Amino acid sequence: MKNKGTGTPLPMPHVEGRLQPTLVLTTLSASFGSVFQYGYNIAVINTPHKVLKSFYNNTYFERHGTFMDENTLLLLWSCTVSMFPLGGLLGSLIVGPLVNKWGRKGTLLVNNVFAITPAILMGVSKVARSFELIILSRVLVGICAGISYSALPMYLGELAPQNLRGTLGTMTEVFVIIGILLAQIFSLQAILGNDTGWPILLALTGVPALIQLLSLPFFPESPRYTMIEKGNKDKAKQALRRLRGHNYDVEAEIEEMSTEEHIERAEGRLSVLSLFSFRPLRWQLISIIVLMAGQQLSGINAVNYYADVIYTSAGVDPTQSQYVTVGSGVINLVMTLISAFTVERLGRRTLLLSGYGICCSACLVLTVALLLQNTVPELSYLGIISVFAYIVGHSIGPSPVPSVVRTEIVLQSSRTAAFTVDGAVHWLTNFIVGLAFPSIQVAIGAYSFLIFAALCLLTAAYIYVVIPETKGRTFVEINCAFAKRNGVGFPEQKEGSMAKPHMSSLPAKETSF
Repeated sequence: MKNKGTGTPLPMPHVEGRLQPTLVLTTLSASFGSVFQYGYNIAVINTPHKVLKSFYNNTYFERHGTFMDENTLLLLWSCTVSMFPLGGLLGSLIVGPLVNKWGRKGTLLVNNVFAITPAILMGVSKVARSFELIILSRVLVGICAGISYSALPMYLGELAPQNLRGTLGTMTEVFVIIGILLAQIFSLQAILGNDTGWPILLALTGVPALIQLLSLPFFPESPRYTMIEKGNKDKAKQALRRLRGHNYDVEAEIEEMSTEEHIERAEGRLSVLSLFSFRPLRWQLISIIVLMAGQQLSGINAVNYYADVIYTSAGVDPTQSQYVTVGSGVINLVMTLISAFTVERLGRRTLLLSGYGICCSACLVLTVALLLQNTVPELSYLGIISVFAYIVGHSIGPSPVPSVVRTEIVLQSSRTAAFTVDGAVHWLTNFIVGLAFPSIQVAIGAYSFLIFAALCLLTAAYIYVVIPETKGRTFVEINCAFAKRNGVGFPEQKEGSMAKPHMSSLPAKETSF
């Protein structure tokens, strides 16, 4: 192709998206100010828990002239820990109306209220001599995490070009891990995990929210949301040109959105209740539930909970185990980044199946090591290796990849309802593991990891049988792959025409709000 005036070649438009500066900066602003809160607040109270319990007890003494008994202190601390997933569940249930009304970007901006407010409350809790402020703040910051863990993958999945959806989708988990790692570092006793520094440690959760409030308004809203849900084609084109660069063929992507929009009209917008009875999305919904439940029930939180005991049994000084924990956090981050940059090359299924395979094997070896370490002391080191191997396995597949797949396997009209279900399952299973594992561990000890090994195996089997590879496919093509299993017609898209699903099994009007 040549310029008629000069005869020089004109630049050809790119058919594949590239990591343009606007796309990179949007991803960084959106991720750091949202799911970072999730990771940070999971880990921030673990290391300084003795200091915080001491604050609870001293405050109680100042009020009542006596210290709390152990059961009361345990109850208050259990409330402090469990309020976070409870808030997460509440956030996941309200995210649907928010993203529909305010958009993906707008929801992330509004959500910062649930990060800045608790940051202030936790920062002044010591001066106010009120541990109740910490407990209340854990609920609020949990709501923040619940909203962001659903809204961010939706936003990034809709911003990303087809060939970069996997990489951008895994950024959800990458920034969760970054939050965990920074919380582990800042909460070291030598830094802020001490009697004078803990209010600052807890209040730091407001800093990323402030950064996002100052930066995200300058970046575009999701082009898919703008065009398909708001009907503003010109604004969607403007957003695409900013995100893709001027040498990118935005018309091809607009045409693909038009195809999806045509299908959306046939479906109608789905509510959460109608989603469960909507046959064309039956296996997509089951797959989302299995992926999110498997992510939590595979035992990642239980392994983290048990890690200090394993390190101590291997001879690690309890005062030094916090540094081993930071080391495991570094491994977690490195392996998640490797997953992020290989997911488009290796595919989603490969990373999920290999990750669950490693986790299953690590749980089996860990069980043997824990059972025999009193007889063979050297096996305690095998326990540490098993914990690190489990973290590696979970970091390459079960942790980051579900955030990609859950965005890809549903279309625009059903995405909000699907993510509400997805978030509820994630936080419920998180809460169940946190509540049940200590009791299970007391009852059956090391054998508890056999349960997680079995759940890893079952989840891997489901993925192998049911979930197709989504790498390099459009959202419409992925739904075509599920159509046969759902028992509905979904003809292949022909050149110059739009694919239309045959959904006569359920009238469109029955699936709308």
